[in-house]
Amino acid sequence: MGTLVEEIFSRRAGRPVRAGEIVLLDVDYIMSHDNTTPLAIKAFREIGKPVRNVDQIVIHFDHAYPAPNLLAAENQQKILRFIREQGIRHFYHRGVCHQVMIEEGFVRPGGVVIGADSHTVTYGALGCFSTGLGSSEIGAAWITGKCWFRTPETILIRLEGRTAPGVYSKDVMLYLAGLLGMDGATYRALEFEGSYIRNLPVHERLVFSNMSVELGAKCGLIAPDEVTIQYLMRETRARPPFDLFAAEHPRYERVVELDVSTLEPQVACHPDVDQVKPLREVEGLPIDEVYIGTCTNARYEDLEIAAGIFRGKQVHRFTRVLVTPASQTIYEKAMANGLIEVFLQAGCTVNAPGCGACLGRHGGVLAPGERAFTTMNRNFIGRMGSPEAEIYLGSPAAAAATALEGCIADPRKYL
Repeated sequence: MGTLVEEIFSRRAGRPVRAGEIVLLDVDYIMSHDNTTPLAIKAFREIGKPVRNVDQIVIHFDHAYPAPNLLAAENQQKILRFIREQGIRHFYHRGVCHQVMIEEGFVRPGGVVIGADSHTVTYGALGCFSTGLGSSEIGAAWITGKCWFRTPETILIRLEGRTAPGVYSKDVMLYLAGLLGMDGATYRALEFEGSYIRNLPVHERLVFSNMSVELGAKCGLIAPDEVTIQYLMRETRARPPFDLFAAEHPRYERVVELDVSTLEPQVACHPDVDQVKPLREVEGLPIDEVYIGTCTNARYEDLEIAAGIFRGKQVHRFTRVLVTPASQTIYEKAMANGLIEVFLQAGCTVNAPGCGACLGRHGGVLAPGERAFTTMNRNFIGRMGSPEAEIYLGSPAAAAATALEGCIADPRKYL
């Protein structure tokens, strides 16, 4: 009995585990992508031991795919040789690794998944302990099938009420980032609960877990419930039985309570994710590029919101607007339901599913002095290209409104 992370660790360890304890746990899956797998291979070679279980390894091409330059192509070639050599079956190039991990059924309530990417924390929205590690640790885990963890203390985030029209989970999470700060949850587990969370669909729950790492958290967890199970059955390859569990008699390090009904649209301003202001305070700021994508807000429902605002309108002639579905599955659904046509007719550019623009590799790099408004999770200096560019973060609705006006705009007038 304890917090969600203590419950998951206790189940996996086969004994009660409490915050502060160091535990060695079997992991379900070990994820890496084209940006991080080469260093994992290097560590694996240096250790010189065989892979413990090839079916634990999941590799994605998404950060620079299709390869935009020779170095990316050579890295992918090296990874493909390793995949063939080791007989790795779980290899994907269908979009953003975190979305594909969920779609392909690697994420389950009560699971333990590690990945060579900081946003591996995303899976916590489905009741799975998941966290990002360095590539060397991933290479070692290929050999052992295990990982050491210090069980984190937990901060409870209790969210009550319902958001007003035009305010989304992204706005709520940005507000929390401003409230707690980028180091406000360093090596803590964040646990999200309350009437707001219980009434939230999974695509919006994922935003909270995804952005937990922006506050320094080790993981961001939401207790699995019937909403979780229905999502897994309907949207993923995962199949029952699924574990349902909750925190029991937990001891929290801190409790943060928020009535979300009081919130308005929020924007994280240059240059840090915790520089958060109500959108009205930066409304009218000129924007050169709008980017609707990433592992935070590029799911079908996000695209649907944006398309509803774009329908029958044209984006600003001097604002580049990029739309990048999180996965091929989402792209296909958006195409079948006419969303892609809406984006194209509005003057947007629709990119292949992946992460390229988010980390400034390709598909939307910013020049010096340019300003972007995006649905991303972080806005570090130099993140999307030039260190002299600026990045602002907001919801898909705010991004679409901004695209139409060429400056930061309130989406509520378009809803």
